[in-house]
Amino acid sequence: MPPYLTFTDKSHDSASAGCPLVLVHGHPFDRTMWDPQVAEFSADRRVIAPDLRGYGASPVTSGKVPLSRHAEDVAGLLDLLGVDTFVLAGLSMGGQIAMECYDRFGDRIRGLVLADTFAEPETPEGVRSRNAMADRLLAEGMRGYADEVLDRMVAPYARAEVKAHVHGMMTATDPRGAAASLRGRAERPDYRDLLTRVTVPALVVVGADDTYTPVADAESLARSLPDATLEVVEGAAHLPNLERPKEFNRALGDLLSHVDGAA
Repeated sequence: MPPYLTFTDKSHDSASAGCPLVLVHGHPFDRTMWDPQVAEFSADRRVIAPDLRGYGASPVTSGKVPLSRHAEDVAGLLDLLGVDTFVLAGLSMGGQIAMECYDRFGDRIRGLVLADTFAEPETPEGVRSRNAMADRLLAEGMRGYADEVLDRMVAPYARAEVKAHVHGMMTATDPRGAAASLRGRAERPDYRDLLTRVTVPALVVVGADDTYTPVADAESLARSLPDATLEVVEGAAHLPNLERPKEFNRALGDLLSHVDGAA
């Protein structure tokens, strides 16, 4: 595990604090994607949000970074921080990393949040598309791509400050890091069977207007999980945690309370 990953670690000092919460961002964002959740939940528990390898202030690994490498990084960081068990939340690519984490060290996970993501492996066309996009980002940088997809990442009607935050995260991402993760994500496994073996409570969240991972994808995830709650967030697209933080936090808070009560 690279000990140099950057991360936010907000700790609650009380011995009665709830189960730690670990937040895994999507592509091509960084840990500030989770600012509303860090602010909301660090009052009663430890909240950890890393910059994935190649994103934010974490160093870049060029070439190809598979989801398994990101999962190993998450595990190593939590080992470094002395966090044994936790609730794990991931959005989009972060959701797929969360599934990979569950496959590798599910015994440490007390609750699972899968937001605006899907479990299927990449299609042949998707492999070509992701690798072509990786080539484009390396050749052109991030700004053109960010301009093109902003109104899909967040809804066209999203607040101006949310749009600015999301656009800023995308344009600040190193193209080499984004490209490496795109190539790795193109080779991801099929997580559908894994979902049927998840033994912890799960929350599936999706923005009602998400065109990257539509509501139907979230419904499929929720059906596959043995103990899942589905939350469709109205007035949001691919980043409901930023677009509608109050609604997202309410659903996440319910899961955390359930996990804390069971503990």
